Amino acid sequence: MVVIDKTPECARAIHFASRRAARTGASMLMLAVVDPPDDFEWLGVGEAMIEEASEEAAKLLEAAAREARGAAGVEPEQVIRVGKRADEIIKLINEDEDVSFLVLAAGSSKEGPGPLVTNLAGRAASTFPIPIVIVPGGLTDEEIDALAG
Repeated sequence: MVVIDKTPECARAIHFASRRAARTGASMLMLAVVDPPDDFEWLGVGEAMIEEASEEAAKLLEAAAREARGAAGVEPEQVIRVGKRADEIIKLINEDEDVSFLVLAAGSSKEGPGPLVTNLAGRAASTFPIPIVIVPGGLTDEEIDALAG
């Protein structure tokens, strides 16, 4: 499973996951998580905001799927969840017994994978239910191909 977001480093994680899936004959799952709105529920706008964000996530997933197809000919399953990112990752892993490792992009900004990677690699890594692969955003396609096998 690879977590998809809007950061440039995400392309590196997609490339690694798709090459790894192709090499091992495994399937690939892409997850995009939509953050639920905090302040707009009382206005009835929350549903519309979630729907709009979900449409955006679907477009993001389709673009990521194109990258996976181009990199390794892999057709990924696409999943959108609404909630806190770390919680939704754990829920999906617990629900889908076929998920055998998690691929995350390593970014350095406050948005995107940076805080998630820090959280999972720091406090949660020792208790995480599957291995976590963290792909540095600065790797080239050739370096990733060599690492993915």
